[in-house]
Formats: sequence, C-alpha cells, structure tokens
Amino acid sequence: MTRSVRWAAIALVVAATATVALIAVGVKQSMSKSCEVCVTFQGRNACRSAIGATEEEATTTAIQNACAFIAAGMTQTVQCQSRQPDSVVCE
Repeated sequence: MTRSVRWAAIALVVAATATVALIAVGVKQSMSKSCEVCVTFQGRNACRSAIGATEEEATTTAIQNACAFIAAGMTQTVQCQSRQPDSVVCE
C-alpha cells in the first residue's frame, strides 16, 4: 500500500466515524425527554417508559405502551388511552 493510499484510507475511516458520531448526537438530541407513566384500567395496572422529542410525545407513547400491555382489543385500548394516567414522571 502506498503512502497516499494509506492516508486516503485513514481519511475515509475518520470521515465515516465522524459521520456516525454526528448522526448519533442528532438522534440523542431529538429524543431529549423521557417519561414514565403508570396507568390503571379495569383493575389492571402497568407502568411504561418512553422517550420523545417533547414531554407530550414521550407521555403519549408511554401511555400507549402501558395500555397495549393491559387492554385487550382496539375498543379497550382506546378507552384505556383516553383515561387520565395514575402518574407521569418526566426528566
């Protein structure tokens, strides 16, 4: 391998690593809110965490995840998701 080819390979690896790092930082910054929500529906309860770009998005996703665990079918899922959660803790 000649010296110029070696430097080109090194530059390519550095550029690829920098690109992956920038993508990872961008994704982490866009998902900046984390919330844990506890829901009770028909005597069953579940707590789930979710991450989102906003507190509202993270809360909504956590509610959907919790209701998916304790509700059976679409009708119950919609009913569960429309209820007020027992608790919401966001960071």
